[in-house]
Amino acid sequence: MSDCIFCKIVEGSIPSSIVFEDDTVYSFLDINPASKGHFLVIPKKHVEDISELGDTEITAIFSAIRKLTKALPDVLGNTGFNILMNYGKDAGQIISHLHFHIIPRKKEDGLGIAGWNHLKFSGDHLNEIAKEIAEAIK
Repeated sequence: MSDCIFCKIVEGSIPSSIVFEDDTVYSFLDINPASKGHFLVIPKKHVEDISELGDTEITAIFSAIRKLTKALPDVLGNTGFNILMNYGKDAGQIISHLHFHIIPRKKEDGLGIAGWNHLKFSGDHLNEIAKEIAEAIK
């Protein structure tokens, strides 16, 4: 058995409030929610990095996210939502199992806008960064 808490949740050895499940994806309510209905969407397969998943698994995850977020307003009355994925400790990831937070939002919910200081770059600098990234994926 894995030491990963999310793997234990998928295996059923740790209880969870299941929102959605299929062969690839498991979704459950966050036990420390930022808002009512805040849930996680995870692959059943243990991976830390999204690059470890195949296209079929990524499609299944985002299909589940689409299906779930479409249902939220009817159930919770939210008018928006955040989809958040922290990857790596430097980005705030605590559990080393790929996961997406879906956080239902309402006007004046007190959560504010999750944000950071915005940097400014010239158009030429932006074009150079874009070129470097594009070349790296070829």
